[in-house]
Amino acid sequence: MAMDPSGFERLAQRLLREAGFVSTQVTGRSGDGGIDGLGVYRMSLVSFPVFFQCKRYRGSVGAGAVRDFRGAMTKRGDKGLLITTGTFTSDARTEATRDGAPPLDLIDGARLCELLKQYEHGVRTITRTVEDVKVVPAFFADL
Repeated sequence: MAMDPSGFERLAQRLLREAGFVSTQVTGRSGDGGIDGLGVYRMSLVSFPVFFQCKRYRGSVGAGAVRDFRGAMTKRGDKGLLITTGTFTSDARTEATRDGAPPLDLIDGARLCELLKQYEHGVRTITRTVEDVKVVPAFFADL
């Protein structure tokens, strides 16, 4: 299924709302400074801003994209979420949790699919019981 970049950003926005964000806003457009959106997450008595960036990739997102996103967040906030339809390289995962830098949370394509399933966004789970009956020839040979 093909989805344009702004559609993917709106999908991320809806998922964040379902996940407990009290407000979300897509800012992604030309000249957005590397930030596609901003959400506010409330946890008990506190709430904090979380910036997000969406990458519609078939391949892997590398450490450079993680560094660029973190750089775009400088002086704006320190919580970030990088979402891709693809995967993250091991260097990207290491960079996301590098000591001395604000940690970023990563959602790859597999996790994104789990979230779409969990919140039933564009997918539906149908549970079926399948019974597999197999004939045991040895039983009938002795009759």
